[in-house]
Amino acid sequence: KYVIRIFLRYDAKGTSSITHLSRISRPGRRVFVGSTEIPKVLGGYGVNIVSTSRGLMSGKKARQENVGGEILAQIY
Repeated sequence: KYVIRIFLRYDAKGTSSITHLSRISRPGRRVFVGSTEIPKVLGGYGVNIVSTSRGLMSGKKARQENVGGEILAQIY
């Protein structure tokens, strides 16, 4: 099994490095994409969380494994 871990990081002023966390798919509006359609978040600086047939993984990992799925959230 794979594990996605998110570690909180703060700069010297105590400001969080994660500035945005948004849920993309909702019960009333599911967002499914193919492996070639998975968007990059902020030009690769952010992360998509994708639910695939192989389990939860980041958008980058899903593109590498050539699997699509439901985009659950974006973090940057």
